[in-house]
Amino acid sequence: MRLDLMNTIGEINPQLFRELKGRFKTRNIMVAGGMSLFTQILVLFGFLNELPNRYSEYHRYCTGGNAEYYYHQLRCLMDRFGNPEVNWQLWWSDLFVWLTMVGLFALLVGGTYLIISDLDREERKGTLNFIRLSPQSTQQILMGKLLGAPSLLYFGCFLAFPLHLWAAINLDMPLGLLALYYGVLLACSAFFFSGSILFGLVSHWMGGFQAWLGGALVTAFLFFTSLMRVEDAPIDVLKLVSPSSLIPYLIEKKWLDHIQLFNYDLIDLLDHSMDWHWFILPIGQTVVTLSIAMVVTCGVWITWNWLVIDRCFRNPNKTLISKQQSFWLTGCFSVFTLGLAPHGHEFENLYCLLVFNLIFFAGLMAALSPQRQVCVDWARYRHMSETRHQGLFQDLISGDKSPALLAIALNLVEAQLIILPWILMWPGDEGNVIHGIFNLLLSFSVLLVYASVAQLMMMMKSKKSGIWATAAIGGSITLPPLLFLVLSAEPHNIPLVWMFTIFPWEALNHASAVTVMVSVLTQWAVVGLVSTQYSRQLRQAGVSASKALGHA
Repeated sequence: MRLDLMNTIGEINPQLFRELKGRFKTRNIMVAGGMSLFTQILVLFGFLNELPNRYSEYHRYCTGGNAEYYYHQLRCLMDRFGNPEVNWQLWWSDLFVWLTMVGLFALLVGGTYLIISDLDREERKGTLNFIRLSPQSTQQILMGKLLGAPSLLYFGCFLAFPLHLWAAINLDMPLGLLALYYGVLLACSAFFFSGSILFGLVSHWMGGFQAWLGGALVTAFLFFTSLMRVEDAPIDVLKLVSPSSLIPYLIEKKWLDHIQLFNYDLIDLLDHSMDWHWFILPIGQTVVTLSIAMVVTCGVWITWNWLVIDRCFRNPNKTLISKQQSFWLTGCFSVFTLGLAPHGHEFENLYCLLVFNLIFFAGLMAALSPQRQVCVDWARYRHMSETRHQGLFQDLISGDKSPALLAIALNLVEAQLIILPWILMWPGDEGNVIHGIFNLLLSFSVLLVYASVAQLMMMMKSKKSGIWATAAIGGSITLPPLLFLVLSAEPHNIPLVWMFTIFPWEALNHASAVTVMVSVLTQWAVVGLVSTQYSRQLRQAGVSASKALGHA
């Protein structure tokens, strides 16, 4: 029967068959099963050890009245045999919550590490290029990786399902509610694992460190989203892809103020989540609406992940996304984050949006920027290429091989125009609206400077020009504010210099409109000079390459 199943898998997805065949050996199965059972026993016995004994006077699992001076601890009432009466509902609730947390950390962190590590191993052995030549589709090959690389981890998680289910049954939890959680967990796992495949494909230059980095980033993300409450701010978008957001909805409400998830009582997390809105949609009002919102969010970003994966897997030399795709991606990202920024705390939400834009556009610059040789070839052969009938402007905003600065600038304009109506509708003082527009304008100008510098750095005659460009942008973001602070050039003393950083917010409170416009015009002048230098270097590189070809 096992042979028939493997043959069926091999016919459906040969790559998955290859992954399973290499991993599902008796020894590996025993190790994975043993680790899963050991972890379950450890958690179970840890909670059994927390039960009160006959000598306990106060305990959180006792059933008497509230105890004075003891937070969340109740007086212990004894039965006729001298044993304390135990609040088993609360005990099972605690056990269920921590089984859930251990399970999602193990699944998402472990799965991320295994997928990235497997891709790195295939890359170093040279077999990934062989797999690329396979007649299978990209989706079929990489779905085989996604399902196969962490297959032993999936097996271990499956062995933990009975205890998790038994805890839910003892809580009188509706099985439909548990199934809803598993559906959300599946969607979030697909998001993280597709992101892991993408990260593994673009980070092969890290030399084996990328698997540890990916696992660490997912661990930090899960901790951060488990620690945070819904705050009616754009940063709440992170909780829409974190399965822990659903945990307060799974436990009966009367026990929520007795259970903590890291910093917060679950009742506190639930109260904040129930007021959660995306624009006017009450996504946190019920467990069903939140589940739908999380699945839709994961679905949208899974789609984008696979679009990028499909593009770069067969041809690693291509840019990660096309320029036309970038306009849709920018709009999608901007609308998603803006929907979580209601009116109220306007400036805090605006600053959060601008920080998100900084991170997003740093990634977009890398995703859109072609390699130096591609740009040189475009400059030399554009008049002979298939796009020669297009105008230069059209080629710059849609051609895959043309320089990316104009496309990045248009994406910046698009992102700012999406935020602008929200600022114009701010209630209260008109001065706040003008202040918000100035923030938007300065953010646009500074990011445009970064983009132009990145494009110029990409023209370096170095195989690591991308790393140099990343270092230059990272230094431009972090070094000026640190230098100004060391020199005691604080925003309220010298506001002008702070307007050339990515954090001009405090300086705007102490600057005139003239100072702001001087800063913006200076930044645009820098963009013009850098762009002119870039164009000159591109032309020279094209001419030099043509001469070298002629001499050959």
